[in-house]
Amino acid sequence: MLPPDIDPESRCRLPIVKREALDDEGKKMFDMHTDPKGGTIRGLKGPGGIGLHSPALAHLNRPVGKYLRFEAPESPRLRETAILITARMCDSRFEWAAHEPESLSVGVPANVIDVIKHHKSTAGLDETDQIIIELGREAFGKRKVSSATYARAFRRFGAKGLVDLVALMGNYAATAMLLTVFDMQLDDGPDVAQLPVG
Repeated sequence: MLPPDIDPESRCRLPIVKREALDDEGKKMFDMHTDPKGGTIRGLKGPGGIGLHSPALAHLNRPVGKYLRFEAPESPRLRETAILITARMCDSRFEWAAHEPESLSVGVPANVIDVIKHHKSTAGLDETDQIIIELGREAFGKRKVSSATYARAFRRFGAKGLVDLVALMGNYAATAMLLTVFDMQLDDGPDVAQLPVG
């Protein structure tokens, strides 16, 4: 049962934008989101569909999001680990449900996902995973990154890599905000990856 202010087609507070209501650039964005090979996990039912309510912003955000998600930093496995810790620290259930299966598909180990999901200790994890998780926990949870954590992250990623990593996390935090305000609902069914509250 959806909340009363949720559109049943979009599963959020905004309806899905009609393609014919968009300008040519907006139609290209719409088509990209409806293309199974367009690079989005959820098509129009998710942040892509929400973003189309501001086509100019969606157009400007697209190359940044594409760069951060598919090109930097380093590997899909590393990027998905960063997205997961961001989703967890923002309690973004929709992002988590989309990215837990994606993370498994690119090789993020199940024990790393479990550590992030349940706020467990990073002891015993690969050092890169530890760094990403602890950086995210400090930046989002404490609103301050310790000198020690920063030094570890800088040693591992260098200036460019760390800027890219932090920008990726910030980009997904902004997405989490959109999903929260527009109350994006999870899909129904037992196979949806769930994020515990808190």
